[in-house]
Amino acid sequence: MQSNVGSGQRVAGLREELRRMGVDSLIVPRADEHLGEYVPARAERLAWLTGFTGSAGLAAVTQDRAAVFSDGRYVLQLAAQTDQAVWERRHMVEEPAAGWLARAGAARVGYDPWLISEDGLKPYQEAGLTMVPLAANPIDAIWPDQPEAPLAPAVPHPLVYAGVPAADKQAEIAAILQKAGQDAVVISDPASIAWLFNIRGTDVPNTPYALGFALVGRDGNATLFMDGVKLPAETRSWLGNRVGLAERAALPGALAALGGKSVRVDPVTTPSWFAQTLRAAGASVVASADPCLLPKACKNAVERAGARTAHAEDAVAVCRFLHWLDEATGETELSAAARLLAFRAEQPDFRGESFPAISGAGENGAIIHYRVTLSSNRPIRPDETYLIDSGGQYLSGTTDITRTIWTGAGQAAALVADRFTRVLKGHIAIATLVFPAGVCGAHLDSFARQALWQAGLDYDHGTGHGVGSYLAVHEGPVSLSRAARMVPLACGMILSNEPGFYAPEEFGIRIENLLLVEPRSFEGAKRAFMGFETLTLAPIDRRLIRAEMLTAQEIGWINAYHARVLAEIAPNVPAATASWLMQACAPLGGP
Repeated sequence: MQSNVGSGQRVAGLREELRRMGVDSLIVPRADEHLGEYVPARAERLAWLTGFTGSAGLAAVTQDRAAVFSDGRYVLQLAAQTDQAVWERRHMVEEPAAGWLARAGAARVGYDPWLISEDGLKPYQEAGLTMVPLAANPIDAIWPDQPEAPLAPAVPHPLVYAGVPAADKQAEIAAILQKAGQDAVVISDPASIAWLFNIRGTDVPNTPYALGFALVGRDGNATLFMDGVKLPAETRSWLGNRVGLAERAALPGALAALGGKSVRVDPVTTPSWFAQTLRAAGASVVASADPCLLPKACKNAVERAGARTAHAEDAVAVCRFLHWLDEATGETELSAAARLLAFRAEQPDFRGESFPAISGAGENGAIIHYRVTLSSNRPIRPDETYLIDSGGQYLSGTTDITRTIWTGAGQAAALVADRFTRVLKGHIAIATLVFPAGVCGAHLDSFARQALWQAGLDYDHGTGHGVGSYLAVHEGPVSLSRAARMVPLACGMILSNEPGFYAPEEFGIRIENLLLVEPRSFEGAKRAFMGFETLTLAPIDRRLIRAEMLTAQEIGWINAYHARVLAEIAPNVPAATASWLMQACAPLGGP
C-alpha cells in the first residue's frame, strides 16, 4: 500500500491482514506501549488509519463495518477528520466500543496486548467477546512509511533538580515490595522510569520521557530495559552498578525467570502483555498500583524549590505576553500562541511546551480542549474573551496556567463579568482551603463550584489535576474531581486549580493556577491540617471582575495575590511591562 491512499483502502488492507491472522475484528486504541497521554509518531496508528488526531480515541474494525470512537471534547474534530463513507462516528461514553462490537457480531476480536491494559480489556470480556492477543500489530504490516521508534539519548536529571539519588528511590520501592510481600514489580509508565532512575529524554512530544521498561526486586536491584543506543556512556555511569541494563528483546526471558514469584503489575497503566507473559511463566501476578506513583507525586524539598523557580521563570514570559496582548492589534489565535512560546523560549531553563497551547478567542474558548489549526484560526477581536491555556517544561519544574482576557479597553460585558467572577470565587475557595489530613480530591471539588451552582451553572471537567516535576503536566494519582480516585492529598503534591464556565458558541472562561500542598498549623487544631501554596504568578484580568460580587475576604485574597505578583515579577521584566503590571495588579475596591 502507498502512504497517500485513502482511509477506505487502508481499512481494506487491514481487513485482509486480519483474515490472514485468523481474526475477524480489531480494536485500535490511540496508545503506545506505555499507555501514556503523549505517544511517539510511530505509535500514531489510529491517526494513520482513520485521519483522527485527537488525544483520546479508538477504532473498531470488523469485516463489514468500521467505527471510530472519541469523547465529547472531539465531536467536531472527529466529524471533520474522518471519512463518513468509511467510518461510523461514535461517542465512546454513550456507545462504548465493546457494545458496538458485540452488536456488530464480532466473533474473534484481535488486539495488540502492548497497547491495552488488563483493566482496559475488561469491558470487552464482559461484553462476551472473544479477545485474541496478536503476536504483531497488523497495522504495522500495512503502514509502509511508519516512522521508526525514537532513539534520542536518555540523559541524567541532576540532583540539583531531582533532589534524591536514584538508589534511594529504588530502595524506597523495594521497601514497599517487602511490606507487601511481593518479589518484584514491573514499571512501564515512562514518568515512573524517569523518576526512579533520575533520567529524562525527548522520545515523545511535550514531556521529557526516555521510553523504556524496568523490573525492580525486593532487594532493591533494578533492571532497565532500553535500547542501548539511547544510553550513552555518561548516562550508563549515572545509572551506576546497581542498575542492570538490557535490551527490550530481553524482557520475555527476564519475565520467564520470575516463575514462581509474586510480581506486582499495575492493571491500569501496564500493557496486558506483561501479566499474560508472567502468568504463562508461572508467576503470581498481583494487580496493584505502580508503587512509584505516590512517592513521585509528593515532591521532595529540592523539587518544591524547583517548582517555585520554574514558575518564577514562566511568570516573566506570561506577564510579558499579557502586556504584549493588551497592546497588540490584528493578532490571531495562532499568532498569539506563537508569541507566548517565543517569550518562554527566552527563559534560560525552558525546554519546550508542556502541552500544545489552547488559544481560543470568543466562541472557540467555549471548546474545552480546543486546538487551533490553520483552518480554525480566527482573529482576536475587540470586546470579547480570549482564553489561553498553556504551560512550559523547565529543568526545575513543569508549569500550567490559564488566563481569560477581556480584549476591550473598559470593563467586560455584564453577563461575561458575572460568570467570570463566579469562576474566580471558586478559584479563591480552593486556593484558600484548609482541610484535614486524609481528605481526597473528590472531597474538595465542590468548593470550586458553589458560586456557579447558586446561579444554576456548572462546568463539565474536573477542577484540578496533578502535575509532575519536569515530567507530565497531567500526573496521578490525585486530582480534584468528582470522579477522582480516593487517594488522600499529601504534602508536596502539585495540583492545578482551574474552575471554568463555557457558553457554547459564545465564550469560555477558565482561571488556572498551580498549587503546592503544604502543612497548616493554627491555634485550636486537634489534628493535622493542610492547605495550598499558590505557585503560579500572573495577574487575573481586573476588567472581568465584578468586585461587588466578592466578599471582603475574597477581595483581600486577590489584592494580596496581585501584590505578590507585582513584588516578585516586576523586577525581572522590562520596564514597560513592569509599568503595565502596576496597573494590572492595582488593588480592587471592596464592598
